[in-house]
Amino acid sequence: MYRSGHYGVALLAYAPVLYALTAVGRVVAAAAGLGIVLALTPLPDADHDVPLIDHRGVTHTLLFAIVVGGAVGGAAWLVAGPSGLALAPDRAVELAAGAGGAAAFAVLAHLLADALTPMGVAALWPLSGERYSLGLTPADSTVWNVGLFALGVFATAVAAVLASPIA
Repeated sequence: MYRSGHYGVALLAYAPVLYALTAVGRVVAAAAGLGIVLALTPLPDADHDVPLIDHRGVTHTLLFAIVVGGAVGGAAWLVAGPSGLALAPDRAVELAAGAGGAAAFAVLAHLLADALTPMGVAALWPLSGERYSLGLTPADSTVWNVGLFALGVFATAVAAVLASPIA
């Protein structure tokens, strides 16, 4: 899947989360989560630029999603916790958990997009090298990449509008 397809799947997957958070008045959390998801969705494809790491290898696994989520959550805790901004403990934990969850979500959305292609992903590595694929489209399909992006933008807009209070 190309970058536009990855963004589209991420937006499509995040739209219900955006709706739920916005509907309960957590607009800043919804927007921050969306920003993290969009910023980190391309991260697994950094393997293109790292020597000795195969494409759709370790960076395309559930383990990588957990590591990225933990790293981002830990960094958020360092910024917001007692040694950083010193937010109230419950707020610092909420911020760290939200940031870490959004980061893991971004990697999972990337895996979902790549699972649409015939090559698939070995999501359960190192437990299993079996590749999971829905085989719906080649990664380079302009129709699918642009179509998923358009669908993701539409779903995100609909979620935002439906969750917003009527003036």
